[in-house]
Amino acid sequence: MSSDNCVRDIRLNASPDKRAIFNDTSVASLGQIELSDIAVNGCVQILARDAVRSGNVEVNGLDIITADATNAPDRPTGFGVDVHQGAFTLWNMHLDQSVVIRADLAGLSAGRDGAPVRGSGIFVSGGGNKAGRLVVKRLVTDAIYNNGEIEAGRANRITGGVFTVYGTEVDEVINRGPIVTYGQNDMVLDNWGFVDRWTARDKITSHGPSGIGFVNFGTVNELKIQAPIETFGEGARGFNVYAGTVKLAEFESVTTHAGGAIGIQITQPIGRLVVHRGIQTFGGLGQSLVKGHFMPLTAIALSIKPGDSAREIEIAGGVKTNAPNVPAIEQEGKVESFRITGGFDALGGVTST
Repeated sequence: MSSDNCVRDIRLNASPDKRAIFNDTSVASLGQIELSDIAVNGCVQILARDAVRSGNVEVNGLDIITADATNAPDRPTGFGVDVHQGAFTLWNMHLDQSVVIRADLAGLSAGRDGAPVRGSGIFVSGGGNKAGRLVVKRLVTDAIYNNGEIEAGRANRITGGVFTVYGTEVDEVINRGPIVTYGQNDMVLDNWGFVDRWTARDKITSHGPSGIGFVNFGTVNELKIQAPIETFGEGARGFNVYAGTVKLAEFESVTTHAGGAIGIQITQPIGRLVVHRGIQTFGGLGQSLVKGHFMPLTAIALSIKPGDSAREIEIAGGVKTNAPNVPAIEQEGKVESFRITGGFDALGGVTST
């Protein structure tokens, strides 16, 4: 594609590691790019770089069946890691803050259950926190399945099922279908940018080590996860805020199954945290990825670290751990209002020292 192009009502087949749809970066503007009712084998990549300094991208129905973005050479870097591009990548790569790309993205899906795309699933990014911006009206996804194929023990690379990277400003993210990740360091939902409203209506699941349910390093005004978050890998936390803030974080339930897999961990000030059907962990001590380093963590259900604060925490359905010597709650920060119904229990027992 070059400028003012439309692709619709077609199936395109390329090798998974090749680009089925991409753009010419020698033109001055994308103009209006439209993708509608397309099924694809291969990656879809739209980049604003080189001569491209403006444009609008509209997607309405894009199903990426197979794709492999793990060898795409450019990767954004931050917080001690770099990020694989996605089966779908929309990236304003300019460092100039005056360069703005706009988008409206709906009906995106990637991979199949048991046959994930490789790399990230849906990847949208600007050029950095003080660089070119990507302004997105909507990002609406259906089912996403991805595996980054990151080798065991590698701490400086991650992926995301749906990843809003730095320099993005999104009015609304809606995940209508399940989001599932399978591999090492595969975050399910990850935000480094600004999102006004983020709603997940179906289950959030990770199977790999350090595959966290929702990771926030940016700003989210309103986060609502209306189905369970469940993780199975070592160090695969349910939800954490390590930078930025979330003004409202509301969850159906959070369950983790392995060592080091904290249910919810807060290390930055937030607003209101609500859980409707409890937090539960089943693991003990394990290694988890934190800002580009593996470190030992204990699978505490709710961890509030020093320097953190929350205006209000309200949890129904209890806060529970099941492994020996794992406390249900670790509170080292300030909480103005704290309400739990359903009890907080260390079902595996805690030994006093």
